[in-house]
Amino acid sequence: MTSIKDDYLNYLAKFGPQEKRSMFGGTGVFINSAMFAIVTPNSMYIRGGDDLDEKLINAGCEKFRHIKKSKTATVNYYEIKNLFLAAQSQCDQLVEQSIAFSCRDKTFKSSESSRRLRDLPNMRLTLERMVKKAGVLDVDTFFNVGAVNVFRRVCEHNGQELDYKLLWIFAGAIHGGHWQLLSEDHKQQLLDEYHQPTH
Repeated sequence: MTSIKDDYLNYLAKFGPQEKRSMFGGTGVFINSAMFAIVTPNSMYIRGGDDLDEKLINAGCEKFRHIKKSKTATVNYYEIKNLFLAAQSQCDQLVEQSIAFSCRDKTFKSSESSRRLRDLPNMRLTLERMVKKAGVLDVDTFFNVGAVNVFRRVCEHNGQELDYKLLWIFAGAIHGGHWQLLSEDHKQQLLDEYHQPTH
């Protein structure tokens, strides 16, 4: 005999190939690496977003609450158990919209346009702020200006020459790896370029 949870997972399986992971004390269900549903032993929730929130609220769906010891976290997922039992065609439409929104959102978040400087290898919030203060405001500019010129700008902004390790950090961020993996030759090339007189 299948459990209620299995029934929910079987229902969701008809919407396309899925991955599953433990999330929020239940099972997170993903399509194309985008999470769109949470299934618990007693219920099923789908992700809201944009105008879908309003549709789910109008359909009487309650928001998912994750209770952790003393805290309750409310996430943007809505319970669709009653719709699944009473209005399956409406439930199907809402699940499809949730999947479409989740996949769109995932694509946007992993696209270049939404990448932040702090998301690059070696970078963190303090370095992102330092680089922005020197006039390099986004990832595209950072890549176009290049490690040597970003380092030069940051030194000029600070009014002093900074540790060369910062130059390696910027170079690693552009090359997509840890700065300690840069070869000595590469580091020397960067230094030579940095020490060339600028006109």
